[in-house]
Amino acid sequence: MIGTDIRRALGELCGIEIDSRTYVGFFVNKHGEYLVFTQKREESTATLYHSDADWVPHPLTDYSIKVGGMVGDVPWDGMITVGDLIIDREEASWLAACLSATRHLRAR
Repeated sequence: MIGTDIRRALGELCGIEIDSRTYVGFFVNKHGEYLVFTQKREESTATLYHSDADWVPHPLTDYSIKVGGMVGDVPWDGMITVGDLIIDREEASWLAACLSATRHLRAR
């Protein structure tokens, strides 16, 4: 099955197991870095994995994408962040689309 093969390949890429009940999104940015988005049904958070961040999982909610603010103790005026991860406009647009597409899957 194509869906199973895609989930297996993306899971191997970022070092996790992605089952058939998990929504998965994939993006390659302009630098050739890979991003994988996962949302398990009935879980309250989604997860972002980024190849440039060593595939460390970044938990996400509908309000995780921030513009400006602080990263640690450093002000990042105009920068787009997800937790302590800096992302660009294209990554933020893709991530917002993934969060929107999976809102109905998240536990309330």
